[in-house]
Amino acid sequence: MAQTTTSAIPQNWDQRSTTVKGPIKPIQKPYVMIGLLGIIALFTATVIVADWVQGFLFIIGIALGMALLYARFGFTSAFRRLVSVGNVQGLQAHMLMLAAATTLFALIFATGFSFTGTDPTGYVSPVGVSVLVGAFMFGIGMQLGSGCASGTLYSVGGGSSSMILTLFFFIVGSVAGAYHIAFWQGTPQMEPFSLAESTGFGYFGGWALQMALFAAIYFGTVLFAKWKNPPMMKPLSTTSGFKKIVRGSWPLFSAAIILAVLNALVLAVRGTPWGITSAFALWGGKFLDFIGIDVASWEYFTGANAEALSSSVLADSTSVLNFGIILGAFVSASLQGTFNPKRVKPGVAGASIIGGLLMGYGARLAYGCNIGAYFGGIASFSLHGWVWAVMAILGTGLALFIRPLFGLANPKPKDSLC
Repeated sequence: MAQTTTSAIPQNWDQRSTTVKGPIKPIQKPYVMIGLLGIIALFTATVIVADWVQGFLFIIGIALGMALLYARFGFTSAFRRLVSVGNVQGLQAHMLMLAAATTLFALIFATGFSFTGTDPTGYVSPVGVSVLVGAFMFGIGMQLGSGCASGTLYSVGGGSSSMILTLFFFIVGSVAGAYHIAFWQGTPQMEPFSLAESTGFGYFGGWALQMALFAAIYFGTVLFAKWKNPPMMKPLSTTSGFKKIVRGSWPLFSAAIILAVLNALVLAVRGTPWGITSAFALWGGKFLDFIGIDVASWEYFTGANAEALSSSVLADSTSVLNFGIILGAFVSASLQGTFNPKRVKPGVAGASIIGGLLMGYGARLAYGCNIGAYFGGIASFSLHGWVWAVMAILGTGLALFIRPLFGLANPKPKDSLC
């Protein structure tokens, strides 16, 4: 009997693809072999240049890329569906992911647990003008670029042509944000505020507070969905058993737990949570340094960033994680048979360029992206992570009016969601 599988990947990569009737797409064996050889080569080079810890982080990156692609786990699409038609499925998955990560992070912070002896430190950043502006810009940018930071990486690995443009200009925007960082850090901002430590609640009290917030948001979305009666997302596939794991797709809620565990694993290995966009500023900075521009004199490239600038990119843990995400997504898409780059329409290209610039610049201002600020920040009990989420959703609301100018469609109340 013919089985259902996923359709070809749409231009708006972060949207979950619709199901189609027909046999499962053949495994793209040449691509799988290329991906596996690339993984072996990069893992070997990473261990030689850096150490086994970096090699392990690369493997975690591969697992992150696989989880993101197999579930088409979206941050961009979740916000867009929420604001446009009131669909809450993506946001509910976020709440589960954040609740699981907060629990694991609290245990790690409270006990000081580490696989490498590194003191675990969360992403707790100030709230001020730069975060408000940067997160708002990022919210607009990810809707125009049709993907967030994690979405950009796994979609590039999965074969989305337009996201290559988004990634390139994400890097450009990150460098511009790094160049202007001194100005933005000079704007009004409060001291970093932790819902665990700054409140005096401790990690157990902070955990209880955040669990209450997640539960309130989750059940609030249930009531909201009953009121709005939004269209529901279609399943990605109906395959089962082992085929569902390797050839089919993963449920959002399963991926949410996996991503939370992997983020906690990153924290326990390198001492800080998962992040993405600092590597983009580093990659752009290295290129400018290579062509003779004195980026080492910028305030951003001081301290640890100065050391990263002068070292191999394989010694940078965030870069290694990013490389793993791209390759993990590439192998996963090849196993699904969905790696199929296509021509990019001019409107989509324009949106990708502007979206990438806004996300790159905004991430530097806001102390991170949907991963470092939203996911990692909230799991670290940082107030700035919650503020980031609100501002990014507000930016999404504005972006819904801008997207049609580039030929990008928004979900509509009577449409079935992909």
